[in-house]
Formats: sequence, structure tokens, C-alpha cells
Amino acid sequence: MKMPLHERIRSDFEGRILGGELAPGDRLPIEQELMQEYGCSRMTVNKALSVLAAAGLIVRRKRAGTFVARPRVHSMVLDVPDIAAQVRERGQDYAYRPIRRVLRCAGEDQEEALLAGRGALMQIDGVHMVDGAPLGVEFRLVSATAVPEIVKADLDSVPPGSWLLQHVPWTEAETRISALAALADEARWLGVPAGSPCLCIERRTWRGAERVTYVRQLFLGDAYDMVARFGPGASAR
Repeated sequence: MKMPLHERIRSDFEGRILGGELAPGDRLPIEQELMQEYGCSRMTVNKALSVLAAAGLIVRRKRAGTFVARPRVHSMVLDVPDIAAQVRERGQDYAYRPIRRVLRCAGEDQEEALLAGRGALMQIDGVHMVDGAPLGVEFRLVSATAVPEIVKADLDSVPPGSWLLQHVPWTEAETRISALAALADEARWLGVPAGSPCLCIERRTWRGAERVTYVRQLFLGDAYDMVARFGPGASAR
């Protein structure tokens, strides 16, 4: 499916900003230059820039121009981790074992309805494996409206969480951590008795005002921990 032109413009500049090619404070080309470069109308350029501004990546100033946004003083204490990368950094073998992948409508749950908006949800469930043994089971919902590419994405070689981090920059995230006992199906996928203690992590991410994903991860209680350093510029390990 061909990407709309305003989406291509947005994607081009999003990649340049997040990749460091455009630094905070750098000025973007004026609208007339972008219209000439992409061979499009002012409306198309304005639509792309509006999405970048809503995502907090650029700042538009009247009579001054458009600039790459500077980082906010306060940052999240808990970052969104790439589990596959974390495991490999420890020198262990990582694998993702898919359980379920289906495109569906939102259910009666309010969170699902908010995430789906007027579109559908991609449900992706699977197990994170370390050295051939289960580390945690993951239940993920992705907005097919916010991330239409997820529908045909190759998630056999790249786990969904890693794919999203590589392709869909997020601007805001909310994390909830709790301890609970594994239910029957969860315990079966984890290879432990039902009722075994687990660490549960629920996370929601946004890109500007747009909801991107909701994920619920259940890790074996003695196999995963989270360490957060507090202070300016600190993040989770």
C-alpha cells in the first residue's frame, strides 16, 4: 500500500529528528521549499508538520519558522525497554514464540475502545524466551489506525515490542507495575504451576494525542526485575 505523501514527509523528518540528523533547535526548511522538494501543495506540507508538532517533535513559531523541539526538563524515570536487546546484552540467547496474532474490533473494555478509536486492533500475544526457557508472556494490542503497517509487519524475526520501538516513535508512556499470581493459561505458557508469583507490567504509549499500544507483560517472579535511577536525565535499566 502506497504511503500518502503527507505521511512520507512526516516519516522523513521524524526519522531525521530521532536519528540525530536534525538536532534540537535546528530550523526546518520553509513550507515553500518543502512544497518544491516533495512536489505537493501547502495543505499537504501543513498536514505533515501539524502531526510532527502534535507529537512534540517540532515547534512552529509565527514569522520565525519551524524548529526541532528541545527536550523537556523532566523525563520519564521508567523508559520503554527493548526486552530482546536487554537479554542479548547479557550474553544470553533470545527468542520470541508467537501465540496469537489477529486483527479484530475492540471489545467491550473501555481501554480497548479508546485505543481502537474508529478503527481495528491488532492483537499480538507471545512468549519471551531466554536460553530456550520462558521469561515472560506478553499480551499486546496495537491501534491499526495509528500504526497501519503493523498489520503486514514481519514479526517472526523481530518481536512486536522491538518492531514498534524501531518504527513508531512514542512521545508519552504510562507504566503500571504489580505483583500477582499466574492464571491457568498464563502459567501453562510460562511452564509453571498455576498461582506462581509473577511481576506484571502494563504499559500504554502515545504519539502526541494518538494512542499507539497497550501491552500487558507477565514475568516469572524470580527472572526479571526493574531498576530505576532517579535524577535529571536518568532512565530505567
